[in-house]
Amino acid sequence: MNFPFYIARRYLFSKKKHNAINIISGVSVCGVALATMALVCTLSVFNGFQDMVAGFFTSFDPELKIVIREGKVFDPRESRIQKVRALSEIAVWTETLEENAMVQYKDRQAMAVIKGVDDSFEQLTSIDSLLYGTGKFILHDSLVDYGVLGVELISELGTGIQFVDPLLVYAPKRNVRINMANPSASFNRDYLFSPGAVFVVNQQKYDARYILTSLSFARRLFNYDTEVSAIELKMKPDVNLAAVQSKISRILGDRFIVQNRYEQQADVFRIMEIEKFISYLFLTFILAIACFNVIGSLSMLILDKREDVMTLRNLGADDRLIGRIFLFEGRLISVFGAIGGILLGLLLCFIQQRFGLISLGGGNGNFVVDAYPVSVHVTDVLLVFATVIAVGFLSVWYPVRYFTRRLLSGKKS
Repeated sequence: MNFPFYIARRYLFSKKKHNAINIISGVSVCGVALATMALVCTLSVFNGFQDMVAGFFTSFDPELKIVIREGKVFDPRESRIQKVRALSEIAVWTETLEENAMVQYKDRQAMAVIKGVDDSFEQLTSIDSLLYGTGKFILHDSLVDYGVLGVELISELGTGIQFVDPLLVYAPKRNVRINMANPSASFNRDYLFSPGAVFVVNQQKYDARYILTSLSFARRLFNYDTEVSAIELKMKPDVNLAAVQSKISRILGDRFIVQNRYEQQADVFRIMEIEKFISYLFLTFILAIACFNVIGSLSMLILDKREDVMTLRNLGADDRLIGRIFLFEGRLISVFGAIGGILLGLLLCFIQQRFGLISLGGGNGNFVVDAYPVSVHVTDVLLVFATVIAVGFLSVWYPVRYFTRRLLSGKKS
């Protein structure tokens, strides 16, 4: 067994001459453990929110989305795109057209995003799970076009879920200058009727702006013939999504971008990752402060063990070996604190997952979930352990060298 490690382990668990040193050592371990527990719990809560948001987007966004790199629209009849369409891995192929427009219901107006989709959109996403109302997801029939609005947009316009009067939609005509004498002549105008249902994604980006309607209506409103703004894809079961994404990218070349669900919502997830990283930095700083307790504990231990040090020196131990003893002592405090904090953090995360003890809104239904969501990732646990060990080891290295040279030699600092 490593001799310095053996002595350090004995010092950690043995009773000291002064009881205060035992108390301070225990406080040092608890301080590191609490900071570690806070890291585990905080990162797991951020993971829970991220998984929850990803679940919302999963119900609305496609598995893969093809968009053009420059410009708004493209022709899906291009040979390269038709080559992608022939791939055996694709289960659902949906063409969509998105553009901004103004909508009016009676005396209320709002800006909205008109998203025209073809009839396969219902098989592409889990839109049925997002619908509320007595109606069904229907885009058009032989007489009229229907619009499925987001719940917040319904509230802003005051239409209600089943509106009787049609929704008036305005869009500027393409490649036409505005006629100042008759501005209304520069706009296309069309009507959308209610299918008796609205969608709720629980994301303001969609709920407050989007209107789902037929692709033919969108093309007619925005003066397009065959153009689309995106092609949305759903893969067959057991297909490697990343491999198919790379394959499609190679076929289409640099002119197109192929996005997975996370890339479609890159801004949202990037913000969440930044928030998580900043929280990690703040808690690591708190961990570093907690390690000052370890320094104080070590300095008192060194003074308490002066007689033992003299005995070791008489037996031939040099200052380097003695320094390693107290260095191992500080490292053991960090390791035990890290292990204890991780176990305690995992226990709290399990209790929160199982029982939801810490609530968000007091059960009044103002939030999507009643309690803080928690998701423990192994990579985060390993990151926390590595951080605690690194901070703990670095924080005791210089103080141990300093104290062993100054205090044990009897010199003043």
